Amino acid sequence: MPGRAYYLVLLISAAFGAFAQQGHPLTGTWSGDWGTASAQRTAVTFVLNWDGKSVTGIINPGPDSIPLAGVYLDVTNWTVRFEADAKEASGKPTHIMAEGKLEDIASYHRIIKGTWQQGSAKGDFRLTRD
Repeated sequence: MPGRAYYLVLLISAAFGAFAQQGHPLTGTWSGDWGTASAQRTAVTFVLNWDGKSVTGIINPGPDSIPLAGVYLDVTNWTVRFEADAKEASGKPTHIMAEGKLEDIASYHRIIKGTWQQGSAKGDFRLTRD
């Protein structure tokens, strides 16, 4: 019968294995909202993927999805920046830039909170990984 040390090593290995299977900290589906005021919010979904070299993704998957032009992660302070080019309802092009900080990095349901700029509109956003 194995001793306590054996079970301790097994438990620690399982814990590290579970964490390692989460992959890149940005990979996954993130849901949340952004807005210029607390009462004026727009729902938003990001689908992000790590391809081994960079993070790619889209905003609001579906027929009107917006491809991300750039995703930048600074692991020294866990900040992230997203950039995309979209079209307004009028058809006019608009640039989106969102900058935020990863919180609860050890949790599967980590959070990104920060500032959002879409064209001339400036506000805040919050995303939670599903």
